[in-house]
Amino acid sequence: MFRRDFLAAMTAFRKSDKVDEAARLIERATESGEVSAAVLCVRRGSDVFSRPFGKAKTPETVFLIASITKPMTATGVMVLADRGLLSLSDPVRKFIPEFHGGDRDAVTIRHLLTHTSGLPDMLPENVELRKRFSPLSKFVGGVVRTPLLFKPGARVQYQSMGILLASEIARRVTDTAFPEFLRKEVFVPLGMSRTSLGLGSRKIPDTAICQVATDEKWGWNSTYWRNLGAPWGGAHSTAADITRFLRSFAKPDRKVLKPETARAMVTPQTKFSGESYGFGWRTTRGGFGRACSERTYGHAGATGTLCWMDPDADLSFVLLTTKPLDASEKTLLRPVSDLVSEAR
Repeated sequence: MFRRDFLAAMTAFRKSDKVDEAARLIERATESGEVSAAVLCVRRGSDVFSRPFGKAKTPETVFLIASITKPMTATGVMVLADRGLLSLSDPVRKFIPEFHGGDRDAVTIRHLLTHTSGLPDMLPENVELRKRFSPLSKFVGGVVRTPLLFKPGARVQYQSMGILLASEIARRVTDTAFPEFLRKEVFVPLGMSRTSLGLGSRKIPDTAICQVATDEKWGWNSTYWRNLGAPWGGAHSTAADITRFLRSFAKPDRKVLKPETARAMVTPQTKFSGESYGFGWRTTRGGFGRACSERTYGHAGATGTLCWMDPDADLSFVLLTTKPLDASEKTLLRPVSDLVSEAR
């Protein structure tokens, strides 16, 4: 698999000095030990560059992708909207009655998916819940009680807990565990055979191990966290699968969503200055590679992951690493992203 993919990559992109330069940056990072493992997948039209680095032995290495999970969760909710089982204008309390009172009554599903709900990114008791190995239901219980930070729709503020409530709505509407719902309705139709919310049937040693300073029993490399299936950051996937997912919005084929729904998800839905979001996807102008067009959409993940799709150039980018975003964004993820964005 690796040999075939590697040779295909070198043939398809033999004239792209920018992709070669990007690969050399990753090589230096893994050879120095700064980054343990990485996989880069770049696709321009039908040309594909797919290569593993460091301890990632094949392009199909599975990573914990963190917040790239969010647009996957949003897609599951939009499937239900397409089927008329919910509306983006529905108040959250319609499906989660315990979420009520004051400004909570005004929070809609649209607010949850566009980071405009007023909910916090994480609960104040997030760490304590994780230390107690709490199930997702305990996080949901915390969200329905936590105060809003601002009136719904007043501004954009990144919030994982809104994505959690969106997944809880889907769970209640379908009466199906959300990981199974995503598998059946999103991952299988798109051919994302190595993607799962949670570990799925694999074991942690079968995946890339996150480079964290401590080995908490509730941290990124723990059995608890990997199996929790957090809908805001608990998916496992490969660079190839994420490429399929990204590109399904640029040229929607009705396998999962109506074309107009797919286009709406990657179209800016927020009108505030600064960060911009579609439904689940980040759409901030200039937020990805320096040469990306205004229509580019994508997402990053705290475990050291970044992906985007530029429809104008028919160019997609996925870089999965084991070095956390706060330590790798400026030194690796963004420089590699910038170079690839110039591969025209």
